Amino acid sequence: MQCSSLLQKEKNKLENNKTSYDAILMASGGLDSTVMAYWLKRKGIRVQILFIDYGQHFKKVEYETLLKVLPQEYKDSVRVVRIGDIYENSESRMIREPNLWEDDVTADDLYLPYRNLLFLSIASSVAQSENIPEVYSAFINSNHAKEIDCSKEFFDKLGTLLGEYGTVNIQMPFRDMSKKEVAELGVELGVPIALTYSCQANSEVHCGVCPNCVDRISALKNL
Repeated sequence: MQCSSLLQKEKNKLENNKTSYDAILMASGGLDSTVMAYWLKRKGIRVQILFIDYGQHFKKVEYETLLKVLPQEYKDSVRVVRIGDIYENSESRMIREPNLWEDDVTADDLYLPYRNLLFLSIASSVAQSENIPEVYSAFINSNHAKEIDCSKEFFDKLGTLLGEYGTVNIQMPFRDMSKKEVAELGVELGVPIALTYSCQANSEVHCGVCPNCVDRISALKNL
């Protein structure tokens, strides 16, 4: 009887751990996901932060930035998922870092097939496996990246699909906002916006010309 009681306690402990979070937030240390972290904190939502290592050459600066800019309450919840093998042979400049002094890099060169679909599928799989009911993504509709799975319509349909065939709800509260509006919200919430990192073409400093940098600079200029 005593052994059975101990086993039940361990089982209960595991179940409690599985449900210790209200949601998963995919975050990278960029402006949008960092603002969303502070927005979720204000709402009192218990969040597990999911950082995806997909072989991006700038992952070190992304991860280090993420740990700096997250609300203190969320820093111990960061979980890393590594899927770098998927894009191991990709020639994308998000995987193979260009020499910006010599290489002419276009938005097309930064393309990674089904990246957003992959991210949301992974986050949803983690969430359902651990009884976490919601996945938050800081996707905004003003992004002009080249991924075919980067439109508001695509995310609307995917959210419906995952909700109908699973137990996870995909939440994208910023999807109708511009980068400027997200930045304004960040200022209101006291987010350390200047410390965020969004560049896709350089692993040390913002290049200023990739799609993410252009969006970020434009938003900050228009604040």
